[in-house]
Formats: sequence, C-alpha cells, structure tokens
Amino acid sequence: MLGNQADAEDMLQDVFLAAHRKLESFRGESALGTWLYRLAVNLCLDYLRSRTGRAIQMTDVIADEPSLPDAASHRLAERTVTKMDLERAMAQLPEGCRAAFVLHDVQGLEHREVGEVLGIAEGTSKSQVHKARLRLRTLLSR
Repeated sequence: MLGNQADAEDMLQDVFLAAHRKLESFRGESALGTWLYRLAVNLCLDYLRSRTGRAIQMTDVIADEPSLPDAASHRLAERTVTKMDLERAMAQLPEGCRAAFVLHDVQGLEHREVGEVLGIAEGTSKSQVHKARLRLRTLLSR
C-alpha cells in the first residue's frame, strides 16, 4: 500500500504501537487478526493522505516559480489530481464498503479471502465491492 519498503517498515512499527495503545478498545466482535488488519489499513490510508497533503504543499512552492509546462508534467498533474480525488471519494465510503473495495480491487484478494479477513460472507464481500464501485462512480463524476 505504501509503495516502498522503508515506509512499510516504519508503518509496521506504528501499527504495533497503535495496537498496544488501543488493545483495550478491542471488543472481540471479530478475530484479533481482522482487527489488527483493519487498524493497519486505516493507519496506512491516513499516512497516504498526509503524504498527499505534504506533496500538495511542496507542489504549491514549485508552482510559484515561473516555468514552461511540458506535456509530460501536465499528464503527471492530471494523474495526481485523479489519485487525490479517488482517495477523497474512498474516504467517503462506508467502512465496510471501503474495506472490501481496498482488499478486492486494490490489493487483489478474492471475495472468499476478503470475507475471511473481514469476517463476512463471500456474497457480502461481492455486494460491498459493488456498492463501493457504484458510490465511487457517483462521487467521481461530480
């Protein structure tokens, strides 16, 4: 999810620290592994959002300098905006839909595996992913 090993190793430490701090909030409604996985995914998404925010600030500084835009940098900017829009739209999804969508469409897990990780039926996974895709289409078309 993070794109490089160094960030992933740092995030792993953050996940275990957060798990230690939040262990009392574990209600036992799901498997401990599912709770840890959800905690890790949420922390990774938070990190990616904050990294995107820092990238925007850095881009603003660069944008203040006069330069001649070329086609390659224009395409890169379009992809970045699209990625940011997708992240914002994903943040608006209900947690169940977002989790199933990330596991299936982003990480490539089968619906059976998504069900096992989240503690839901395979059919529920299919339904959640479908609802997430519909909602994302609506949010991104605006």
